[in-house]
Amino acid sequence: QAIDDDCNQTGQLLAAMLDWPQGTFASRVQLEDGGAVRVEREVDGGLETLRLRLPAVLTADLRLNEPRYATLPNIMKAKKKPLEVIPASDLGVSGGSPRLKVLQVQEPPARAGGEKVENVAALVEKLRHSGRI
Repeated sequence: QAIDDDCNQTGQLLAAMLDWPQGTFASRVQLEDGGAVRVEREVDGGLETLRLRLPAVLTADLRLNEPRYATLPNIMKAKKKPLEVIPASDLGVSGGSPRLKVLQVQEPPARAGGEKVENVAALVEKLRHSGRI
């Protein structure tokens, strides 16, 4: 599920910023010799096959992989696994200064309980009184 409200922006914007070729909605991906990738994607008229030079930005279609669904026993096992934290410097990545500073984290306010009304007229009056309509 895309974080950009399923508007297909993230991959295309990233490809434009990096000036890399892009293959969107990939339903099949094959690496080729010579630093290339073959991307098959569904379009209105059928299937389209693209051959892109690497590095490239690819976005996936739901048909690319079959998702694995976690079972309850595996979720419980995962909770017990230790989480290893590796500093970026150990991986050969330069840290630099953080570009983001978290100022505050708080839970959203608790929602008020629902309220029953007698009829539609009472509902409309309540909505008017609360400024919803």
